[in-house]
Amino acid sequence: MALDPEQQQPISSVSREFGKSSGEISPEREPLIKENHVPENYSVVAAILPFLFPALGGLLYGYEIGATSCATISLQSPSLSGISWYNLSSVDVGLVTSGSLYGALFGSIVAFTIADVIGRRKELILAALLYLVGALVTALAPTYSVLIIGRVIYGVSVGLAMHAAPMYIAETAPSPIRGQLVSLKEFFIVLGMVGGYGIGSLTVNVHSGWRYMYATSVPLAVLMGIGMWWLPASPRWLLLRVIQGKGNVENQREAAIKSLCRLRGPAFVDSAAEQVNEILAELTFVGEDKEVTFGELFQGKCLKALTIGGGLVLFQQITGQPSVLYYAPSILQTAGFSAAGDATRVSILLGLLKLIMTGVAVVVIDRLGRRPLLLGGVGGMVVSLFLLGSYYLFFSASPVVAVVALLLYVGCYQLSFGPIGWLMISEIFPLKLRGRGLSLAVLVNFGANALVTFAFSPLKELLGAGILFCGFGVICVLSLVFIFFIVPETKGLTLEEIEAKCL
Repeated sequence: MALDPEQQQPISSVSREFGKSSGEISPEREPLIKENHVPENYSVVAAILPFLFPALGGLLYGYEIGATSCATISLQSPSLSGISWYNLSSVDVGLVTSGSLYGALFGSIVAFTIADVIGRRKELILAALLYLVGALVTALAPTYSVLIIGRVIYGVSVGLAMHAAPMYIAETAPSPIRGQLVSLKEFFIVLGMVGGYGIGSLTVNVHSGWRYMYATSVPLAVLMGIGMWWLPASPRWLLLRVIQGKGNVENQREAAIKSLCRLRGPAFVDSAAEQVNEILAELTFVGEDKEVTFGELFQGKCLKALTIGGGLVLFQQITGQPSVLYYAPSILQTAGFSAAGDATRVSILLGLLKLIMTGVAVVVIDRLGRRPLLLGGVGGMVVSLFLLGSYYLFFSASPVVAVVALLLYVGCYQLSFGPIGWLMISEIFPLKLRGRGLSLAVLVNFGANALVTFAFSPLKELLGAGILFCGFGVICVLSLVFIFFIVPETKGLTLEEIEAKCL
């Protein structure tokens, strides 16, 4: 939607309030961080597409997880793989599975260097392009080496998308529904996983089925790229460039006003210029006009934001989620579930449970707040992990204990760490730090994921499953302490208010 010229406030009014070139706040306008800021008029319909296209990056990430679990079966089939190199070793299969993880780690490092230079929108366009290239290379791979190259390229796009998508959504979403929209991205990840399991189950017995599994993501990558090309740049990123003296001041402010009008719908046209003034004033008030150096990332409010964001995504991974899901088929099989004989159907069952619980979190997160869901969900995870440990140590004759613990764990994780970890890291970092800070958080996330994945088998052999799950329970208790004393409540606050009040 173009900005109506008759309703547009002249850009010179922004200059008069904010200071045309110096970046200083006019004494006539103090930054009203605490109250009396311009009410956020917005259209829910207008907010759909700015959420949907970035969220496709999460959908493609989840789809890759689900599809790969089935693709490894198809790849190793002598009759159905359609290749001569189907006789893969366990190391070869491990590389197929973890290739995207290595790419995601590299993508997180790349994001650290380019995020604040090219902006969130262009980073997501780049991610869509790499999703497309990675999917095509993987689906058409003539050899095993080319297959791994495709998996790594796809993983780089995962790292970029999981970095830029929560930032773009958080910076463009209206504050009253920001929590719901960022949490919906986690819903899309789980939806992608379920879709990957479903497509995999349909094509796993088809000749060269693994090629169809990976090729299915191609149209989604194209749609994501076209959508992000159509969407405007994040207005807060544009304004950050303004107050840091980068780019043409008048053009950047004009672009920020037009961006807000497109993102919020017709109801926002009259107040767009005033909202730009307010954001500019608040950004300068909290010190966003000063560029952060690498050393300053680990000082003051930047260090506090890194502690909160990095701590959440670290605990998100080291509280045992990969390990619990690894044991899911055997737990259900022990309990006599016929679906447990088919790993794909078990994965779909758990995926649907994750989807439902994530949907519950999306509905209540902006009503109850972040901290209550984190404390309640992680508390349930503690109970479930000690129940799982007790099952393997003492109650192996009562499989119902393990099933209850498994379902409780999955449900509580999706109410807490699953969506809220990504939400908090998207809103807790100051704007000048958000690009590099979030890339460090994503790097911690994927690095911890790799550590847990590779350490699980040797730890299981050394300690036994019972002790291992109890150990994860102890780590969950530590995460509860961390959440209680360190993690602030951000419900209902604008991103500028979060920086002023919580850091």
